This record gives sequence, structure tokens and C-alpha cells, in this order.
Amino acid sequence: MTDPRYVYAVCRPWDTPLQAELGGVAGAPPKRLRHGPLVAVVSVVPARDFTPGPLRDRLADPAWRDALTRAHEAVVAALTTVTTPLPLRPATVFPDDSAVRVMLEDGGERLQKALTTLDGHVEWGVTVTGATPSGSAGESAAAFGRRLHTDLSAMAARSRSLAPGDSEVPRAAPPTRGGEPSAPGGPSGGGEPVLLNAAYLVHRSLSEEFVEHVERFKERCPGAAVSLSGPWAPYSFTPAPYGAG
Repeated sequence: MTDPRYVYAVCRPWDTPLQAELGGVAGAPPKRLRHGPLVAVVSVVPARDFTPGPLRDRLADPAWRDALTRAHEAVVAALTTVTTPLPLRPATVFPDDSAVRVMLEDGGERLQKALTTLDGHVEWGVTVTGATPSGSAGESAAAFGRRLHTDLSAMAARSRSLAPGDSEVPRAAPPTRGGEPSAPGGPSGGGEPVLLNAAYLVHRSLSEEFVEHVERFKERCPGAAVSLSGPWAPYSFTPAPYGAG
């Protein structure tokens, strides 16, 4: 039986070598599989764990699933240092190289369009929890969340709101669809109401300005806890069925 191929991301061809010490899922080093104008970054993984039945059973184990997700993200993070990857969702597995090439062929036009949209961009996550800041007297938490979301969205190429319980960057779980902030008042992990939980697609050249803007917001609003995460590969903006979004 041929061992399956685990696929981390799709990219355009690039010249810089992958890190020699980079390990992937199940400890298998990632390699490039090129088909036409696209490259899939893959690892050969053992059939005993990654054929459909065993993989489904393995994913039911939270510790195994978390280890897989961390290895997946480590490879995608390494790719962001040399190119703009289109990250696939964790646990994307194909039977062999030919099946990966079929995926690249069948989805070629859509994949290339997505890579053009994402080229040069990274994802930042912003979460705001706590009581409505004192500087916005008379403004509801919902209105405050919408105003901040509008402000940050103006600096981003695209934005996406997340459900209050999701992490800032929905790497293992899909985000809530829609262009408005998540409804305030939902509990965060610490029990505080969520005023904003969103992901932003920002060009690398504007990332420093974006971070500074969020930092200035922190200083102006001591009543709220502001969390900024990133830069990440654009997980939230990878089109279905390839990514978490």
C-alpha cells in the first residue's frame, strides 16, 4: 500500500530552500510537489494512521489532534518566511502524489486566483474583552465593537469576524461567516463579555502601522483587554473547501 500524502499548503513556485531541520506531521519532512504553475507542500505519512478510518479514530484523540495541528502550523509558518502560502486545513490527506496533482489541476484556476488575492498579505487577529471602555460613555458595547471593527477594516484588505468562543486566528476551526463583529456580550474564555473578535488580512508593508494602531487603541481604552496575534498565514481567508474558512 502506498503511504498517503499530507498536504499543508499550496503555493506558487519559489527558489528559497525549505529549512533543512523542518519536521512535519508524524515527523515527516515536507517536500515540494509541483504541477504546472502551482506547488503543493506535502509529507509522506504512514498509512496506519492516515488512511480514512484510522485517521478518523486518531482525530478523536485531542492530544494527537493537537500535536498534528501544531506540526501543520509549524510548516505553514516556515512557508510564510519564504513565500505566500495558501494554507489547507489540518488533516488534509490524499492517497498519493497523483491525487494531489489532480487536486491542483481541478482547482487550478481557483487556487491561482486565491494566491493572487493573498499575495504579500498576512493575517492578524484582534480580540477585545471586558466592560465597555469609560471613554465611550453612552455607547453600547455593540456600537463600540462595530466602530473598532470598521476602523481596523479600513486598514485591511479584508476582514472576518469570529464567534466569541473562537481563538483570534481560527486555525483548527472555521470562523463565523459575515462582515460584522461577533455579537458582544458573549463570554470569552475568562468569562468577560466579548466586544470584538476578528481576523484581518493586512499587506506586509502595512503590518507595522496596523500593530501601532492597535497599540494606540490599548492606551486609549484601559477598561478593555486587547489581544493582538500574528502575523499568521491567511488561514481565515483561504477559500472553501481548501481552508478553515
